[in-house]
Amino acid sequence: MAVTQPITDTLIQETFVQAARNVSQTMLRREASFVGRSIEPAPGKNYEVIGNVGFAGEANGIVYLCFSDEFAFHAASLLLGMSRGEVEMHGPDVVKDAIGELTNMTAGGFKNQLCDLGFPCKLTLPTIVRGKNLSVAAIKSAHRHVFELTCDGHTFVADIQMKAE
Repeated sequence: MAVTQPITDTLIQETFVQAARNVSQTMLRREASFVGRSIEPAPGKNYEVIGNVGFAGEANGIVYLCFSDEFAFHAASLLLGMSRGEVEMHGPDVVKDAIGELTNMTAGGFKNQLCDLGFPCKLTLPTIVRGKNLSVAAIKSAHRHVFELTCDGHTFVADIQMKAE
């Protein structure tokens, strides 16, 4: 397939935000709204749950979705149709699995749009990290795209790092 347009900052923002909105509407039955973008995460901004999925092919990079613990539990509750108490009763793997699925689907939607634009690529398996004061480090030689979004009163951050061409 011939490449029809270059991968620009605007294209990355538009395709990612659309993927995040679609997943939020479909899986959480909630609206996700774009708040803004930056070159890197705000200083001192740390998270408790980070999901990531890589993609490789004509486009190469990794998508990190960064959540507070509160939003991770809320999202797991919405995704699974459980109360917060039920999610907590089933243990931390339930949150890990839910965030893994949301990260995989969002990165997959983003990747599919890149493929449609002439940049075929494949996804890696999702990886989830839980802890205190987590942050995402910049990958050497990668162009970084950081987007802040809200969903159901909670903020989450997407940190997309793509190989610089």
